[in-house]
Amino acid sequence: MIVLGRIAVPFGVKGWLKVQTFGDDPLSWREMPHWWIAPADSLPAEQWSRRALLACQAHNKGLIASLEGIADRTAAEAVGGWYIAAPRQALPRTEENEYYWGDLMGMAVLDEAGEPLGEVAGLLSTGAHDVLRVRDGETERLIPFVAAHVSRVDPGARTICTSWHKDW
Repeated sequence: MIVLGRIAVPFGVKGWLKVQTFGDDPLSWREMPHWWIAPADSLPAEQWSRRALLACQAHNKGLIASLEGIADRTAAEAVGGWYIAAPRQALPRTEENEYYWGDLMGMAVLDEAGEPLGEVAGLLSTGAHDVLRVRDGETERLIPFVAAHVSRVDPGARTICTSWHKDW
C-alpha cells in the first residue's frame, strides 16, 4: 500500500473528514473511486478497509472528504488519526520525473562515484522542497530532493544518484 495521508479530525457533523495529505497533488485522489483506511500505516494490504469515495474537495492546505460507511461525526471521530492509502496500481499515473514517496522508500542512494550513501528511510516535506531521509546503519543524512542534488532516479534499478558526499 502507498500511504497518501492521514485523517486529522472530523469536519462538520455529517461524517466528513479533514485529511492531512502527504503529497503535492492530493486533488488527483478524486480520480480513485475507492480509498483504503487503517489505524496503522504498517499493516498488510489485506487489513486495510476499502471505502468508496463519495466526495472530495480542497480545504485550506489539505482536503476534506466523505467516505462510504462514515455518515456522522461519531463515525468520523472513530477513524481520527487513521491513515489513507491505495494499492500502487489504483493510483493516478505520474508524469515524467514525478514519483510517489512510497516508490522511493528503500531505494539505494549513491554518490556520483557510485559509492553507497544508504537507503531512503523516509521523506520530509519542508514547504520549499522535499528532503530524502537516507540511512546507512546509525548514520542518517538529509538530502534535498531537488535537481541541484539529485541527478537521476532509476525506478527499475531502485537507485537514486546524488551529488551529496558521505562526509557532508
